[in-house]
Amino acid sequence: MSESSYIGTSLPRREGAHKLTGQARYVSDLGGSRWLHARLVLSPYAHARIERVDLAGALHTPGVVAAFSAQDLTMARIGRAPAGGADRMLDVLLAHREVFFAGEPVAVVLAESEGAAEDGAEAVEVSYTRLLAVTDPRQAMAEDAPLVRSEEELHGGEDEEAAHGAAVGGETKAKRPPNVTRQIAFERGDIERGWRQADQVVEATYTIAGVHQAYLEPQAAAAEAHPDGSVTIWASTQGAFYSRSYAARCLGLSEEQVKIVPLTVGGAFGGKGGLLEPLVAALAMVTGRPVKLVLDRLQDFLVSNPGPAAEITVRLGATRDGTLTGIYADLLFDSGAAPGSPVGIAGMLLGGTYRVPNLAVKGVEVVTHKVPVGAYRAPGAPQAFFALESTLDELARRLDLDPIVFRQKNASVEGDPQANGRPWPRIGLLECLERAAADPLWKERQKGADEGIGVAAGGWPGGTEPAAAVCKVNGDGTLTVQVGSVDITGTHTTFALIAAQAFGIDPARIRVVGGDTDQMPYGGFAGGSKTTATVGAAVLLAAEDARRQVLELAAGEMEADASDLELADGQVRVKGVPGSGRPVAELAALTTGFGAARPPISGQGRNAITKSSPGFAVHVAKVRLDRRHGWVKIVDYLAVQDVGRALNRAAVAGQMRGGTAQGVGRALFEQMVYQSGQLQDASLADYDLPLASDLPPIRVEMVEVPSPQGPFGAKGVGEPPAIPGAAALANAIRDAGGPRLTALPIRPQHLVGD
Repeated sequence: MSESSYIGTSLPRREGAHKLTGQARYVSDLGGSRWLHARLVLSPYAHARIERVDLAGALHTPGVVAAFSAQDLTMARIGRAPAGGADRMLDVLLAHREVFFAGEPVAVVLAESEGAAEDGAEAVEVSYTRLLAVTDPRQAMAEDAPLVRSEEELHGGEDEEAAHGAAVGGETKAKRPPNVTRQIAFERGDIERGWRQADQVVEATYTIAGVHQAYLEPQAAAAEAHPDGSVTIWASTQGAFYSRSYAARCLGLSEEQVKIVPLTVGGAFGGKGGLLEPLVAALAMVTGRPVKLVLDRLQDFLVSNPGPAAEITVRLGATRDGTLTGIYADLLFDSGAAPGSPVGIAGMLLGGTYRVPNLAVKGVEVVTHKVPVGAYRAPGAPQAFFALESTLDELARRLDLDPIVFRQKNASVEGDPQANGRPWPRIGLLECLERAAADPLWKERQKGADEGIGVAAGGWPGGTEPAAAVCKVNGDGTLTVQVGSVDITGTHTTFALIAAQAFGIDPARIRVVGGDTDQMPYGGFAGGSKTTATVGAAVLLAAEDARRQVLELAAGEMEADASDLELADGQVRVKGVPGSGRPVAELAALTTGFGAARPPISGQGRNAITKSSPGFAVHVAKVRLDRRHGWVKIVDYLAVQDVGRALNRAAVAGQMRGGTAQGVGRALFEQMVYQSGQLQDASLADYDLPLASDLPPIRVEMVEVPSPQGPFGAKGVGEPPAIPGAAALANAIRDAGGPRLTALPIRPQHLVGD
């Protein structure tokens, strides 16, 4: 092990310069004389039957090479029909016979240029018969509601949870109302006894708007087919192997026939887990030419998979001394036109964060005629904690208890049951509450007129997934670390620190590389706060294996026992014997080149992390309220978070500040507004995002409660900072004399009062 400690330092993100100087390569940068540009034709209706798709106008447009409807792709016989048959495949590529949301792709036009493709798409004529659309999830559950999808079309609502490594169970097989695709239930104790024991009970219903991930780069993918029947797909994706299996499954191909090349991702936040890849691959296979599809901003809003809207009722009871006696929650998540909401995660977190003997949590996922939803940073958690932490705050107020002391009294600790009955591992919720309570912002609570200070907690279960890594020692003594995960948050930089610490060499001499699915070891979906915990753990094992091989090589060369040697600062030396060192470069040179007598040094790291490392955060917000004009200004903000161990402190701080900013956006600005199934704010000119001027300086405090699984005790840090913000701000507004807010986003009309 190195004498130098690289863990806990601040290393600049290695890919940052390429992004800042425009050298990063995105899907939109691909092209050439043979490339075709694709443009989608979208349904203007939330629900309609497709009577006819007339492509003649498009095919007569100058520059247009081809145009396809779902029927055309059926006749092309792409791959083998996957499970569910050709119709199931076509539902993934283009709408077949019926559209289920406004914006669903109906046809696609291919042309020699983007302009020609757009002109051709405008010339496509589609005849529809409008059908009754149901866009309100409560109405969708009525006995006489029209079915959004047939039972055989609805499958698996756990994909997003699984991709984020946070499947939590709780499924119930009870009879489901119409359009309910998933039901969860968690129970413990006797909830009626909980109400009888309580001296105070608070209940409220909260509505949380659906939000878009608002990444800078829109959804994009490109593909090229090969004579052997295989296909290469370039994608803006968070998970290369996840996208490979998705595309192969949709097209009826084997995974070895699909190669995914992940390019630079211009923002994702959970929204880029596989969307366009099967379609561009199918088009490339049909035309025999490479195809690129880059959505414009309008189409991205209409087609992509945003975070879901939710309605959550919470009832909490407690005794006068602040002991919780019961919690009841009823969750409803609007999943859009396909299953996939995070209702299970939300229910588990809502029912397990605090110790309570009597628990009844139930939830449903409902499909409606709106764009299908996906993940957005900590899927399900911001919704759950806005409801939970707002209700807790109101209960503390009625009991005249300090809100942090109230939380400390009831906070779950290691061994306490989660909502699903599984015991919590070591978690840092109490430590975060203690750090927040000691900060002057909360401890002194200096407030002017119309000012308030609010606190809220939030947590994420932490993801699990297998991973592998390779650490090669080059002939000059440098290291190349190969991983299969996509770097969207600077994780490759963190991997360099992990390898440097484990091997005993300066991180400047380590290169971390990704690549395509044919070349790289398996790496999971970059989401769920699990990349560092899973892939990073594999990097640690690979670097340790490479170090062991170097020491074994050195033992023979230095005529010493390997156990008597150490590798530190790029040299192998006999323990306790100064000046006995041999540079790693000198030893590595013996393993490469013509006539080398020693085998190459290549460390292998594999793991299957099955135990999660939950992360918690506590935010404290100070606001100034003007109820006459309906505005709120954030005056000060503290974000405290258990990070396990901060491997790269600059990167961790960046994640904490970025997540906090997104929490502010969800709280005060962002919402997807629908009228009769039509999205009304489908552009960045209309979709309200916070500006830099809307954000205060965000102070971050890192609490380190090491994870037994994570490398050097690290935990994933991406999800927790995006969770508590909405509740912290709502509680601060209440503390400033404002109303108890139960709807997100908080709009001026919610604040106006006497």
